[in-house]
Amino acid sequence: MKELVKGARYLLEGMRLIRQPGLRRYAAVPVLISSLIFGSVILLASDWIDMLIKFLLGYLPDWLNWLRYVLWPLFAITGLLIIFYGFSIVANLIGAPFNGLLAEAVEQHLNVHNTDNVGGWQDLLKDLLPALWSEVRKLLYFILWAIPFGIAFFIPPVSLAAPFLWFLFSAWMMSIEYADYPMGNHGLLFARQRKLLRKKRMLALGFGSGALLLTMIPILNFIAMPVAVAGATAMWVREWQLPQQGKEEIASPNVTPT
Repeated sequence: MKELVKGARYLLEGMRLIRQPGLRRYAAVPVLISSLIFGSVILLASDWIDMLIKFLLGYLPDWLNWLRYVLWPLFAITGLLIIFYGFSIVANLIGAPFNGLLAEAVEQHLNVHNTDNVGGWQDLLKDLLPALWSEVRKLLYFILWAIPFGIAFFIPPVSLAAPFLWFLFSAWMMSIEYADYPMGNHGLLFARQRKLLRKKRMLALGFGSGALLLTMIPILNFIAMPVAVAGATAMWVREWQLPQQGKEEIASPNVTPT
């Protein structure tokens, strides 16, 4: 439980970080992208959710009509999760190069409080294709696992637990999504990123759950993407980078001969 709360708190730190004078300019474009994407979601979500619920409840036999009162709120929440998570994928696909710059700036701020050496537009263009390819890999990974979770909604005994399973799956995907930016800046491949997150699974789920809920809160979802990028970078620095640096210093002490 402590790790879950700790992971969620990195979202609060991300919210603090994007307001820092040296970092605000790197968060500006992700905020703009999030505002446009989630503004569209708010306009379309109600109709889509209503269609989704009617579709899913259509499989319910007449003698189980009483279950509609139980399943309707569960399916409504699930519809929100699916729609907002789906649009967060689109937002991250568009904002991937800018998110990489933001992660780099936040890391330098946390390590040396200096963002002067963050890459500019040339580095942004150079990293454009690798960033987009990284998003495609995450999308393929999502689709691979979303299929069995989606099928669970159509299996009557399992369908009651399906919304909770989907929430956990979406939270895990959120942690993978945003941890990729700081980890990817250090050349860590997708498989290695997942391995590191699995070692601190509860921390990652706490962070991902907070990021997922943030995308569902009106107004706050406009800043969800840069907040999550900054929070994931702080998590990377404190949970993996600094402890690893400490191990290296212990393994190779700087001893001055006398």
